Amino acid sequence: MDFTTAAQLLALCEGEGLTLGEAMLRRETDLTGAGREEIRARLARSLEIMEQAAAAALAAPQKTMGGLIGGEAIALDRRRAEGKAVCGPLLARSAAIAMGTLEVNASMGLIVAAPTAGSCGVLPGALLAQAETFGFGREELLDGLLTAAAVGYLIARNATVAGAEGGCQAEVGTASAMAAAAIAGLHGGSPEQCLWAAGTALVNLMGLVCDPIGGLVESPCQGRNAIGVAGALVAAETALAGIPSPAPLDEVIAAMYAVGRALPGELRETALGGIATAPSACARCHGC
Repeated sequence: MDFTTAAQLLALCEGEGLTLGEAMLRRETDLTGAGREEIRARLARSLEIMEQAAAAALAAPQKTMGGLIGGEAIALDRRRAEGKAVCGPLLARSAAIAMGTLEVNASMGLIVAAPTAGSCGVLPGALLAQAETFGFGREELLDGLLTAAAVGYLIARNATVAGAEGGCQAEVGTASAMAAAAIAGLHGGSPEQCLWAAGTALVNLMGLVCDPIGGLVESPCQGRNAIGVAGALVAAETALAGIPSPAPLDEVIAAMYAVGRALPGELRETALGGIATAPSACARCHGC
């Protein structure tokens, strides 16, 4: 069960009739010695933290460290509740949860780094909105977390999930890939379709730079979490329709890593390039 590539994972799933989530669960039990129920209990705690963070942000604006954001999730969700969402209620709700979770992170609240703090809103935005819309139960959501974990593990092992090393594509891009696979799995997608979804989501955000205003994980990070969950929805939809990713996931991961290494230092979390250097952006944080 110690697979190291997407190709190995897919062969394992197809050979033994497993879902991605089940393969990941078996890997965790094999390598850690923990029982299946213990692993699922840990995941249940992570899901609970995601729910609490989303609820907090949608109940009241969070006071963030830099003061660059606050209340955006509530404003977005209000439009959805009023039936005004131009992108439809599912995407609007997904984006509101994603943005709100990032807001909680920026206020030093408790979140689940999935895979990082700066991309923490994408996976809960996807899973929680799916549950609300389609009625998925907690056990199904735990399976979704396992599916997402399989993709996140492969990217972390074979590339990077750090913005300082690979740009925001490595953070939000990975989160989007994880969420896309999870959504596809929730809707009955095959292991291959889940990997297609992950690959498509990662390709669609390839090249995304990391340029936090003032060096703070607030803006443009919050909006990128919303874009990440939107991309995940589209990637899952295309995969479930039978549309493969442009290349196998292993090749996509390698390409993303190469792009990340090619990015100049100014575009890798240093706040020395991109939108972080725009005069108006600098003025918002008093020149920091």
